[in-house]
Amino acid sequence: MSHAPLSPEQETRAQQLAQELQQAAADDLLQIARTLVAQDDRHLFGQTEVTVRDLVLRIGAKAFDTLLAQKKRATTAPG
Repeated sequence: MSHAPLSPEQETRAQQLAQELQQAAADDLLQIARTLVAQDDRHLFGQTEVTVRDLVLRIGAKAFDTLLAQKKRATTAPG
């Protein structure tokens, strides 16, 4: 999937979002690493694969939540 170049403003927003996502996903990424390291080669698939996929989907959901929270902050009028 190719991506169009971002404007400087979009690139700044993307960098900020990436930093927030790294913080939001840190625990899930550590859990993925622990899950993978705990298994021997015979058990990498099956339930381990399902567990890792669930964690990756959780990270994706956090990405959308984080983006939507940024947009909400950007459009909220001062009160």
